[in-house]
Amino acid sequence: MNRFPNRIRPHVTAELDLAVAAKHRGDDLQSFRHMERAHVLGQASTREHVRVHWEMLKWAMRKRLGREVAGQALRIVGAATKTAIGLVPTGNTGGSNVSPFKRLPVPIDLAAKIAAAGDD
Repeated sequence: MNRFPNRIRPHVTAELDLAVAAKHRGDDLQSFRHMERAHVLGQASTREHVRVHWEMLKWAMRKRLGREVAGQALRIVGAATKTAIGLVPTGNTGGSNVSPFKRLPVPIDLAAKIAAAGDD
């Protein structure tokens, strides 16, 4: 049984909590940055991947960013259908400003959390 989703979830949740805190402070850009970090952490888990894109979609709708709304809607479909078969580009931050196929470097602190969550 793959335990990664349950092990990575607290880390994803922590980043999403920081995103909410930043939103309440009125710092929308920092809020989105935390969602991007949550995306990097959770993109290997279908549940977490879709969850983060859902939060990104809600953020884009609040900001009335049509391009981001459309991009997130497409990414939710992709996350729901492609994650389980491993079609996710490692390190991708998940925003519509980055190709959904582009691999990016994973920040060291996030790489450590991902590696620890994958250990059995």
